[in-house]
Amino acid sequence: MALSVNNNSAALTALQNLNATNEQLTAVQARISTGLKVGTAKDDAAIWSIAQGQRADIGALGAVKNSLDRASSIAQVSLTAGASVSDLLVQLKEKVVAAMDPSLDLNSRNALNADYKALLNQVAQVANAATFDGANIIDGSLGADIRFLANADGNAYITLSVKDMTLGGSIITLASTSSIGTVTQATTVMAALTVSLNNVNASLGDIGAQAKQIDAHNTFVSKLSDVLETGVGNLVDADLAKESARLQALQVQQQLGTQALSIANTGPQTILALFK
Repeated sequence: MALSVNNNSAALTALQNLNATNEQLTAVQARISTGLKVGTAKDDAAIWSIAQGQRADIGALGAVKNSLDRASSIAQVSLTAGASVSDLLVQLKEKVVAAMDPSLDLNSRNALNADYKALLNQVAQVANAATFDGANIIDGSLGADIRFLANADGNAYITLSVKDMTLGGSIITLASTSSIGTVTQATTVMAALTVSLNNVNASLGDIGAQAKQIDAHNTFVSKLSDVLETGVGNLVDADLAKESARLQALQVQQQLGTQALSIANTGPQTILALFK
């Protein structure tokens, strides 16, 4: 190789190698600092695109889980209130049966009737209080069943049925103005009460079954979200143990490259010895 003061090919080669090492070192440091081997589309466009799509699904599943959590809470509040309504109807039956006794005097009958009306009012209060996040499926305020998100695309739903447990409705046929002041009235009320109690218990069974379905699907959505997150991690997460070893190797290469460039830069000085 000819000696020249105009061109130092050895230094150029050493500089190119040092620059390449520095670029690799920068990439490894980025992977270590972020924990990602694919942090941007520049790193791997195909993998980054796939990961972004999965991240979008994970975010959508978060919204689905929030919807299902709300559905579960509404169902639980409704079941609690419905059970209270059922218990109140049981107590009402006790009052009605007692009022059917023809031997009762007027004072006793009036007392039973007062207790009966108080229990009726309590049934109405319980139904009106069964509200969660503005939704009440047993007070007759909703004209249609409530649908909740079931998938990440937002085109599948889980339904929670409306059960109108207000007095005088299709489930509780007892009118709010009903009375057990006489044996005849008590007998009439008894028939409606028996039907109402059966209707309420059947409605609670429906809500319970739907609540179980909602909880099961909520569990599935949580597991699916975890699996997707693991999948994204497999695609883009860096192996930090491997990156640590790579970092140390590149740091040594950087030091050696710097020394090689320094040596190459001193090469032209040997020309001075020819002219002494």
